[in-house]
Amino acid sequence: MKTRSTSRSNNVTVLTATSPEISGRAPLLILPLGAWEQHGPHLPLDTDTIIVNRVVGDALQDTAFEVVLAPTLPITASDEHHGFAGTLSSGTNALKDTVVAICRSASWARGVCIVNGHGGNSDALAAISSALQYEKITHSIWSLPSYVGGDMHAGHTETSVMLHISPESVRIGAIASGAMHETGIIEAMRENGVQAIAENGIIGDATTATAEHGVAVLMLYTQSLVDHLNSCNQKWKASE
Repeated sequence: MKTRSTSRSNNVTVLTATSPEISGRAPLLILPLGAWEQHGPHLPLDTDTIIVNRVVGDALQDTAFEVVLAPTLPITASDEHHGFAGTLSSGTNALKDTVVAICRSASWARGVCIVNGHGGNSDALAAISSALQYEKITHSIWSLPSYVGGDMHAGHTETSVMLHISPESVRIGAIASGAMHETGIIEAMRENGVQAIAENGIIGDATTATAEHGVAVLMLYTQSLVDHLNSCNQKWKASE
């Protein structure tokens, strides 16, 4: 069987094979979700996609079972960023229908791990989980974990990670601070959009970001996903 690995080790096989070569192997399917939305004046529109792709790639270096890595969905639910040039959004309902249909079509896989890199997908993910449970489709959902001192959008956290993994895409001279994460800000953002609470599109303080902090955050994200994938593989394999 012809395969290709994204890992620098020989432990994981990311299948990029023909249909007959996958048949009967029951790999785990990984479906990453990114986003295409404003990230302030200093980060690119595909920041969430860049980050989630790097986390998945690094995590696959520390797994020891076969997976199929699906193409990342680059446009998801970003309605809260309406009004900022460049933002594209599928909306919650369309994202839910798309992901459920993809998971339904993956009957050849042991299970589907949805790897989410965008906080605005939370409503869609809840609906996705409910629909997949109803249809008895084996799945899991993992999102980038929060941590003490982290912020929400285009601030210290995301800017630090981007300074580490994609420094050439960061507009250093445009780095700024934005709205601070205060009580009620999430509700206000959901009701009125990001533009109503942060004119520059930043929720957090990007001026404090460092590549060194980005290294630590990426390690946190990667280990969390490795643990999740290993848990899914063990649980789903045991239930076969």
